[in-house]
Amino acid sequence: MKSITLTASALAAAALLWQALPSFAQTPRRVAAPTVDITPANSAGTETAVFAGGCFWGVQGVFQHVTGVSNAASGYAGGDAKTARYDAIGSGRTGHAESVRITYDPQQISYGKLLQIYFSVAHDPTELNRQGPDSGPQYRSTVFAQNGEQERVAKAYIAQLDQAKAFGKPIATTIEVGKPFYLAEDYHQNYLTLHPGQPYIMINDLPKIDDLKKLFPENYTAKPALFPTGKTS
Repeated sequence: MKSITLTASALAAAALLWQALPSFAQTPRRVAAPTVDITPANSAGTETAVFAGGCFWGVQGVFQHVTGVSNAASGYAGGDAKTARYDAIGSGRTGHAESVRITYDPQQISYGKLLQIYFSVAHDPTELNRQGPDSGPQYRSTVFAQNGEQERVAKAYIAQLDQAKAFGKPIATTIEVGKPFYLAEDYHQNYLTLHPGQPYIMINDLPKIDDLKKLFPENYTAKPALFPTGKTS
């Protein structure tokens, strides 16, 4: 994920070139819903899910447009607190993955539905240690399960999708348990919403929002649930 500055003409030329190139990524599709899910408690309250699927700009942007999500924060998970910063994780040696913490109302959307959206439109779960133009373990596909129930549901769902050959090749997504989430720097938060004209966003991430709207119209909301910047946790 690199900062790109282009003139309007150069951007147009880059977009045409991109469209002319063959696509090696999975075509977004609505995969089957999980047969195993978490039954929400009767009490009111929110739950948390943490997913990694390449550059966090696009993953955050997708889940900010999901009904029942109150906010989605970009950050790092998988490594130590001392290396949870952007200038360190780029080495690929910190153990961290660019991740998104999703705060949601389980009375409105289930953990299983979040997983279905994650596997369908948020990223390509068959890519190992990369997503699109970004490569390295910091861009890996990982479900950071927050408890045993999430781990159980995620494992069952990956097995279900693999058995059904939903993607035509094995799923590379891993499951990691007990890994803390650390917020990314403020300038990474709400990046897709704040910079819709940035070439990286236009090419790699805005299509994901269109896919969400098309494949999950019942879960799509046009108004993004933005993360309040300036928070420390």
